[in-house]
Amino acid sequence: MTRELVVATRNRKKGGEMTAILSELLGPSWTIRTLSDFPSFVEPEETGATYAENAKIKAEAACRALNKACIADDAGLEIDALNGEPGLRSKRFGGEDLPFAEKIRTLLERMEDAPERKRTARFRCAVAVASPGETIRVFESVCEGRITREPAGTAGFGYDPIFVVPELGRTFAELEPAQKNRISHRGMVLRRAAEWLKGSFGGFCRQ
Repeated sequence: MTRELVVATRNRKKGGEMTAILSELLGPSWTIRTLSDFPSFVEPEETGATYAENAKIKAEAACRALNKACIADDAGLEIDALNGEPGLRSKRFGGEDLPFAEKIRTLLERMEDAPERKRTARFRCAVAVASPGETIRVFESVCEGRITREPAGTAGFGYDPIFVVPELGRTFAELEPAQKNRISHRGMVLRRAAEWLKGSFGGFCRQ
């Protein structure tokens, strides 16, 4: 008996990261797919007022359309010196089509005069799991850190080059993927979701 789970995103880097984490956590008895396998599915607009609401919107829409167990996340970077920005608008900050290198440059320019003690920040992440006939489940996590003065590292994606893990003194983009996945907001929340998934049957089982 195998189980199938669809990661409800077409973001190649995010989908790859979530697939890698879930494959390791769930093991070979699970088949992990992404929306790249379902080109006709139209992703819904993220109209929620919280990360959890956006994650639910995406997971529920995919589950309804594909009739499969689906998992979706929404995450954001909250910078204290900028009163929590970009927050829920992290992906759309400066325009959804603006490259992340430019988003980062804008954020760092706005923080140019912020002293070290005010450069605290955190990544928040919510994950929703939806399956036909099952009650949707939501998991959330937070990863605390600091914002650099210059980007560092070439791994990862998004805002990873400016988010420093204080205990390591390195940005997410300077870490090996496996190391980042163990400590990141997404890694932490998917670990909780995976533990729940491994104990769930019914709608998640496929012959």
